Amino acid sequence: MDTKMNPSIGCSVTGCKYNCVEQQFCSLDKIYISDSDKGAKKCKDTLCDSFECRK
Repeated sequence: MDTKMNPSIGCSVTGCKYNCVEQQFCSLDKIYISDSDKGAKKCKDTLCDSFECRK
């Protein structure tokens, strides 16, 4: 796992393997966001498709 944080992507999801826990940033160069359902109208209606569970 790459632990170099990307200061452009903030993240507090510590269960994701790409999260830099101490800094609360993502280590990916870019992330992919999708609708959790058709026609997202609220933040909670979206998902980070780049998420991978931390082992």
